[in-house]
Amino acid sequence: MPSVDMGVTDLDLQELQRKIRYTFRDRALLRLALTHSSYSNEHGLSRLHSNERLEFLGDAVLEVITSDYLFHTFPDKPEGEMTKQRASIVCEPTLAACADEVGLGDYLYLGKGEESAGGRGRHSIVSDALEAVIGAIYLDGGFASAKEFVEGFVLSDLDQKELFFDSKTILQEIAQKDGQLVSYDLLGESGPDHNKVFEASVSVGGELLARGRGKSKKAAEQAAAQAAIETLGDRAGGSWR
Repeated sequence: MPSVDMGVTDLDLQELQRKIRYTFRDRALLRLALTHSSYSNEHGLSRLHSNERLEFLGDAVLEVITSDYLFHTFPDKPEGEMTKQRASIVCEPTLAACADEVGLGDYLYLGKGEESAGGRGRHSIVSDALEAVIGAIYLDGGFASAKEFVEGFVLSDLDQKELFFDSKTILQEIAQKDGQLVSYDLLGESGPDHNKVFEASVSVGGELLARGRGKSKKAAEQAAAQAAIETLGDRAGGSWR
């Protein structure tokens, strides 16, 4: 990769590697995985100097690892059910949530326009970057290293993740029935940079219903949404789920 000042320091890369629990032999691969096409375009580089090729590779590696995991973990599941579950695991919102757990968006190299447009929080960008990181780990450390990463950050706690991924959507649907708006507020964060805990609250129709905590802002909001659903279920004399 050409020598370009990319704005992220070696200390930043060391911090990210601690978070993802993998140390690159070739750190240029990590830099490339974090480079969005808007950055390479802005600096006069070709698209080959963005993370698109690594994303292509990482997508394939992720699908193989996920398929292998589902095949061996659920021996009684038919092909159709495994296909649906794999699709839910490797879809953009799921991968974006996994990327958010390590704050991947904070380490991306973005063009100024994409930066100002909120690109660091855009699901399509961070999910693609996560796939690129998987591709980079595969090239740097082989299939076993990529599998360890995917199992640790994508395939872990699937039941809990599926519950959280649905909570904000479910709460939105409940509120819409009464024409009420749902809003979230970040209350604060604590802990060291590599292991922060965020706290968020959720209000429905202007009423504060619940709070939640998580390792990312989105995870805290999902936890708050789930708590709010349980509160509304108690009021209605039953569960909304």
